[in-house]
Amino acid sequence: MVSPTPKRRQEPRPVVRGWRRSLTVLCRHRLAAAGAVIIMLLYASALFADPVAPYGPAFDDKEKFYHPPVYIRVMHEGRLQRPFVYNYVLADPGTRAYAEDRARPYPIRVLVRGDAYRYLGLIPSNLHLLGVDQPARLFLLGTDQFGRDAFTLLLFGGRISLTIGLVGEAITTVLGMLVGGIAGYYGGMLDNILMRVVELLQGFPSFYLFLFLSAIIPAGVSSGMRMMMIIAILSLIGWAGFARIIRGMVLSLREVEFVQAARALGLGDLRIIWRHVLPNTYSYIIVVISLTLPGYILGESGLSFFGLGVQDSWGNMLAKAQDLTVLTQYPWLLAPGVFILLTVLAFNTLGDGLRDALDPRAQSS
Repeated sequence: MVSPTPKRRQEPRPVVRGWRRSLTVLCRHRLAAAGAVIIMLLYASALFADPVAPYGPAFDDKEKFYHPPVYIRVMHEGRLQRPFVYNYVLADPGTRAYAEDRARPYPIRVLVRGDAYRYLGLIPSNLHLLGVDQPARLFLLGTDQFGRDAFTLLLFGGRISLTIGLVGEAITTVLGMLVGGIAGYYGGMLDNILMRVVELLQGFPSFYLFLFLSAIIPAGVSSGMRMMMIIAILSLIGWAGFARIIRGMVLSLREVEFVQAARALGLGDLRIIWRHVLPNTYSYIIVVISLTLPGYILGESGLSFFGLGVQDSWGNMLAKAQDLTVLTQYPWLLAPGVFILLTVLAFNTLGDGLRDALDPRAQSS
C-alpha cells in the first residue's frame, strides 16, 4: 500500500492590507487627491524641464533684466486671435518699467525650435513646448537681475530641490528600516548598541549641524558633487528617529503568529524580516515619507538661501528677494517661495489623506 505523499508546508504569507479600499478612501479625500495631483505635476515638470521650459538654463537677455511677467492676450484691435503676447520695451530705465508695444502681436507657438539641450544629458534636441518669435519674449514669470527667465529657472531649480528631497528620503527610509528592523528583531546587546547610536545622532541640534557640515564642503566642488553632499548631510540626520519608530513596531511584530510560523519552518532571519515583518510597517512608512519629505526640501532650501546649498535651486533663487526694495518693485522674484510652500502643503495634505486611508482601525470599522 502506497503511503500518501506528505503535503509540503507552505511559507506563511504576511498580512495583506486592503489596498483597494485604501485607494478608494484616498480618492474621496479631496485635499489629498489635489495634493497628489500637484506633486505629480511638479515632478513631471522637473523631469521634462528641458522641453517644457521656453529657454535653456543658460539663457539670458541682459537688455531685459527685471522684466515683468508678460500678459497673454487673445484680443488685438478688437478681434479675437490665438493666444499671443506683445513685445515689451523699456519705458523708464531708472525704475526698470516696461510697456507693451501693441503694434504687432506675437502668437504663442507650440513645439518650436529654440535653445539646444541634451535631455537628461543623453538625447540632443532643441524642441520646446512653447515659444514666440523674436524680438518678443515669453517671460511667463518675468526675469531676474541677470535677464534670465524665472519660469525656466523654476523648472530646473525644481529638478534640484525635488530630487534632493526624494533621494534623501529614500536613503533615510532604507537606513531606518534596516537599522530599526535589525534592532527590533534581534534585541539584546545589538539593540542597545544601535539605539545608543540613534540617540547620539538625535542629540545633535539639526540646524547647527546643517550649517557646520555644509560649511566644511569645499567651495570649488562641482554642483553635482555639492548636491550629493547635501543629500548625504540630510540623510545622516534624518534616519535616526525613523529607525527608532520602526524598531518599536518590529518589537511587537516579531512575536505574532505568522512570524513564529516562519521561524518554525526554518526560514532565515533576514528573509523573515524582509518578507514578513517589514511589509507590515509599509502603511506607516508611506505616511511618514509623505509627511517628512517636505522637511528635506525645506532643509535644502534653507541651506541654499544662506548660500550653503546648491546653485540655482529654489532656495538659492529665493535669496535674491531678500532686499526689501527689490521685493517691492519686482514681486515675481518670490515665485520660488510660492512653489516651496505649494510643495510642502501638497505633501502634507497627501500625508493626511494617506494616514486616514491606511489606518487599520478605519478599515476594520
